[in-house]
Amino acid sequence: MPTDDNSTNPATRASTLDSWFAQLCTELGIDLDIDVNILLDVARDAAHGVARPAAPLTTFLVGYAAARAGGTPDDVRRISEIAARLAVEHGVTRDGAQ
Repeated sequence: MPTDDNSTNPATRASTLDSWFAQLCTELGIDLDIDVNILLDVARDAAHGVARPAAPLTTFLVGYAAARAGGTPDDVRRISEIAARLAVEHGVTRDGAQ
């Protein structure tokens, strides 16, 4: 299993994620210029507000919903904001705060 030796250096980690994102988009035939940090923020909010396995499920659903809405970077941002808000609200409700 590969290890993430770059996880301690944020600049190296960002470079690795940018390279991975570009390579994956190319291989999947996707031409999309978005801020990857938006999706990482949604994944973080889902992982902390719901449960860790919610992160990949949430980002998948965000991508699916954004594609159905038109697939523009604005669609991704708008739907990411909805998912992040719901994840945070879920965490607050789950923890008993109102």
